[in-house]
Amino acid sequence: MRFCFRQSGLGLRLLLIGVLLLVPSSEGQSNTASGQSKSTGPSIAAQDPGQVIQFLSRTISWHRQLEAEGKNANRATDLSFAQEDLHIADQVVRLAFEYARGQVQLQAKQSAPSPQSAAPDDNSAQFQRLAQATQKVEQDIQDTQVEVQGVRQKLARAPENKKPAIESQVAELQSEIGLLDARRDALQSMSQFVTSSNSAGSGGLHTQIEELARSVPADLSRPSTGHDEVAAQSSSGGILAGTVQQPSGIWELAGGLIRLSGKLHTLNDELSASEALGADADKLRAPLMENLRSLIRRGDELSSAADTSGPAALAQQKQQLDALASEFRQTSAQMLPLSKISLLLGMYQATLRNWKESVRDDLHDNLRQLLLKLAVLAVLIALVFGLGEVWRRATFRYVHDGRRRYQFLLLRRIAIWIAIAVIIILAFASQLGSAVTFAGLLTAGIAVALQNVIVSIVGYFFLIGKYGLRVGDRVQIAGVTGEVVEIGLVRIHLMELGGPGENQPSGRVVAFSNSIVFQPTAGVFKQIPGTNFIWHEIKLTLAGDTDYHVARERITQAVDSVLKKHQGDMEAQRRLMEMSLSPVSTADLGTKIRLHYTGSGIEATVRFPVELEKAAEVDDHLMRELLAAAAREPKLKIFSTEMPLARVGD
Repeated sequence: MRFCFRQSGLGLRLLLIGVLLLVPSSEGQSNTASGQSKSTGPSIAAQDPGQVIQFLSRTISWHRQLEAEGKNANRATDLSFAQEDLHIADQVVRLAFEYARGQVQLQAKQSAPSPQSAAPDDNSAQFQRLAQATQKVEQDIQDTQVEVQGVRQKLARAPENKKPAIESQVAELQSEIGLLDARRDALQSMSQFVTSSNSAGSGGLHTQIEELARSVPADLSRPSTGHDEVAAQSSSGGILAGTVQQPSGIWELAGGLIRLSGKLHTLNDELSASEALGADADKLRAPLMENLRSLIRRGDELSSAADTSGPAALAQQKQQLDALASEFRQTSAQMLPLSKISLLLGMYQATLRNWKESVRDDLHDNLRQLLLKLAVLAVLIALVFGLGEVWRRATFRYVHDGRRRYQFLLLRRIAIWIAIAVIIILAFASQLGSAVTFAGLLTAGIAVALQNVIVSIVGYFFLIGKYGLRVGDRVQIAGVTGEVVEIGLVRIHLMELGGPGENQPSGRVVAFSNSIVFQPTAGVFKQIPGTNFIWHEIKLTLAGDTDYHVARERITQAVDSVLKKHQGDMEAQRRLMEMSLSPVSTADLGTKIRLHYTGSGIEATVRFPVELEKAAEVDDHLMRELLAAAAREPKLKIFSTEMPLARVGD
């Protein structure tokens, strides 16, 4: 018996059956008679072509999705996982084509007509009806032809008067034969159509498979070889993706979090798709696996009956075993690609899970770095504001001069915002080089968009420089006279002065851009540095017959009597002028009187210095003294007076 098994030509995959056949089975011994009487059973049933095409299409779509998503790999670990997964996916597609083409061959064998019947499936009720009808028509044709031959023999022996009737009978029978031939041709055409429809499953399946093969690279539709069995080999597909450096800036970390979250979602989708594909493969493999189990059970039954059978029974059992071996080869050939696909999909899913863990670890690392950088940024900004508050308190405590205090506070504000800008740029930029590039581009954009503001900022430093403006100075800018109330980084504000002598505030604040210092047509006039006085003029019109000697004397006495008590302040300011400018004589700050003749009489111009805070009081006092002097002196006749005029820094 064992010698017969060796001569049966069983392949390597039938060793399992050989081992099972050598093991005694009590059930097989008790059922020897039934096992001998059993046939080899039905042959392998080809699976539904629609299911085969659907499985192949899903496999190709799954591979394309993986190939497109693999281009998102941008790190060394991503490239490693993606290359391994793509190589496994390539093998899965090759095995899917191998399985589909095996189904084509199996269906072609099953659809081939047998010697006993021209139909691909004798169990087809439609074909049976057509076959029976065709057989009946052919029998009718044969019977009619026999009848025609008999009638012709009768015609040959019939007398002349009966021959026309017999000839008409022959013609009628021949017409009947023609009608039966037409019916037979129609039935044969229908039978051929049914036969071609039943065999179209194989040809149509092959055509659809080849169309799908043309939609993928040629190396994926070729049968898999032994070199493709190991998934750990070098990848067959190339994933071209440039590696990126580890993100360090806040922007890059935030973008990395978004990319990693999307990548994690993509990996979950790929894992779900691979699990669905594996379920489809297991569904297709289940009937094949059941068929193999049935073959093994039948082999057990035959082996159990082998020891008690005679030579004739042994020969019959050998034929049955050969049939089982052939059927086992066919079934295993169909199931092997699906088993390999299931194994490769398991490896693919394990790789995806490892990839997910790597991406999840990177996601947690990026999130931790981002939160740490945000915390450090918040601490640094809080530290800058804290130092700014210390600066402000120290300024108010130790700097008592208002002008210098204002400058320190302004410098504090500038320093705080510059420090915050630098900290934010360094925190959001990933590298110093990118920060410098970003700062350069930002500076260029600011220089173009805010050129007027930049000029005003530069003008600020010109305004506060040596001999510059200070808060409280009386200046004249673009024809507007006023006191400086604020010197900002971009604008300067004046309290407008108007009214008699242009000394009184008008109640309006005028703002000028600091860039006005660079405009040639708009001059900036201010009083002499270190002084707090202004020159006033009073014009008196005297009668033409007035004694000008007496007039000069009386006017001088009146002015001196008013300005005498302010002489000390004027002397102090003169010394300040000498220290800050060049030596100035004391006479330069004294009262000056000029007389000249006009058409209406003698015009006397009185020019005298007066402190800004006391200008209105001095003017009023001086006018009253002049009027009193004119009343006491009959020779001093004043026809008219003009309001005092202010001359800033004159």
